[in-house]
Amino acid sequence: MDKVYHILNGDSLKERFPKAISGNVLVCRECLVDGPTTSETLEDFYKVRAHFIAENYPGFSEAEYHAMTVPEIEKIRAIPKGAEVNLWFEDDLFCQVNFWFTGSLLEAKKVKLFLVRPVAHTPYGFAAYDTKGLQLLFEQKEEISNASKQGIIFLWKWYQRNDLSALSDKAKELAATFPFIQEAIAAHVERIPTEASLGRPKESLRKIMQEFNTKEFPKVFKEFSKRETIYGFGDVQVKRLFDEVIQQNDLKK
Repeated sequence: MDKVYHILNGDSLKERFPKAISGNVLVCRECLVDGPTTSETLEDFYKVRAHFIAENYPGFSEAEYHAMTVPEIEKIRAIPKGAEVNLWFEDDLFCQVNFWFTGSLLEAKKVKLFLVRPVAHTPYGFAAYDTKGLQLLFEQKEEISNASKQGIIFLWKWYQRNDLSALSDKAKELAATFPFIQEAIAAHVERIPTEASLGRPKESLRKIMQEFNTKEFPKVFKEFSKRETIYGFGDVQVKRLFDEVIQQNDLKK
């Protein structure tokens, strides 16, 4: 048990994690799909992320980031040589970016790496499984080869640099092993604004508001979550985009 680790995609999974599965449980408490990720050092990264979270996520302070998120990341970095590490991440972009980041933390580690993920991409992810279902997913885990591990690390580096071309190329290279990564990266590329578009998420929100003739966020968020499951955004991420869409529409009037 001392050398078996499970890195989970959130606290909600931790609360439901099967007791029958032994090992040390850690949580990647980040939302790297949102906000800046570029930094020279990990210490700078913590400062950048803490500031962004405090500025954009109501109810969260920089102190809370350093108290709740940083210690978990440091525990991941402290995983010993020879450990078995099981990464519990879903296929959506939110989870995938955290997955790549977690892989990068283990870059210099000689560990046995596995990926545990839902059988199919759904809006519910791990939440769709009961205790027995989660145990079955664990039994079906896929080992991540050294070559694939390096590919995941490169995905994180290209994501940090916002190199969309390199991201797409690497996704194609990994397609035989991780076909789901291509859809996530395509969704990332499509969310980048252009002269002709606000980016896929905002365009989707605008379309929903027009179709339903509403600016009521709960209704819009519910429909967005159905249509754009690939992003895996929570209400906080969508609310920021929602407010920006309304502001941009108002400026056009």
